[in-house]
Amino acid sequence: MKQTVIAIVGPTAIGKTKLSIEVAKKFNGEIISGDSMQVYKNMDIGTAKVTKEEMQGISHYMIDTKEPSEAYSVADFQRDVQASIKKIASHQKIPIIVGGSGLYIQAALYNYNFSNHKRDQQITEQLEKYVNKEGINPLFERLKEIDPEQAAKIHPNNHRRVIRALEIYETTGTTMTAYQQNQNSESPYKVLFIGLEMDRSLLYNRINKRIDLMMEKGLLKEVKSLYEQGLENCQSMKAIGYKEFLPYFKGEQDLDRAIELLKRNSRRYAKRQYTWFKNKMDIHWYTIAPCSIDESFQTILKDLAGLLKEK
Repeated sequence: MKQTVIAIVGPTAIGKTKLSIEVAKKFNGEIISGDSMQVYKNMDIGTAKVTKEEMQGISHYMIDTKEPSEAYSVADFQRDVQASIKKIASHQKIPIIVGGSGLYIQAALYNYNFSNHKRDQQITEQLEKYVNKEGINPLFERLKEIDPEQAAKIHPNNHRRVIRALEIYETTGTTMTAYQQNQNSESPYKVLFIGLEMDRSLLYNRINKRIDLMMEKGLLKEVKSLYEQGLENCQSMKAIGYKEFLPYFKGEQDLDRAIELLKRNSRRYAKRQYTWFKNKMDIHWYTIAPCSIDESFQTILKDLAGLLKEK
């Protein structure tokens, strides 16, 4: 019999963390962070990491396991999620994954096989040398030509993922998108997807307010500490909530502009998350209103009880 996994998905700032705690308490669960940036230590405010108080004694996995200087791939994420699911199940508890990036969640729960495409070090090094000499833009433009769907998921500054997508194409003649689509579409788990959605204007307002609160809590100090450690070019600093402040520290733009860009990028990310989950997975969607969020959560808990009985 397949292991049951509850997955709580939806755009940023909608209330997934709060719901996950309620679900874990009611159904004897433990929680896996589905946000690949929350693995990094000392990146708490910008990643909206759950606090000890918010955890309410519920065990959480895949938080604070990496140094900000370390790389962390989707294959690493998949391995760690699957190990966490196994460990939680051994406790006779229900694994609850909460997040995050649609690609990462899908890779972890649908068992994408990354081992078939071992890195071709020679091609990787050639591409890296090209980037060092000519910059990333020509390679990103090439990726847009051969695999526009994959290019749309990757920020041009994420050199590692641009190079990886091109390296797979160079070595196999298959685009990353085609490779992912050809994967087994059946999950090794029985996944109960709960999706949260909200009126767009209300959600954007919540995102803007959340960022104002992050600034009050010391986000600028958190990012500056990482910047002063020389981590500017690390994967961790490419995250929304961190990269926007780098030009400010270099004297290239003012703080108000950095905050404005952070809000804009967060809103855009929320839209991308929502589109991905809507298009890619079979999800039970619930519309959340800020004024009646607790009532919505009670409906979700009731529906989940019924779904769990069906297992």
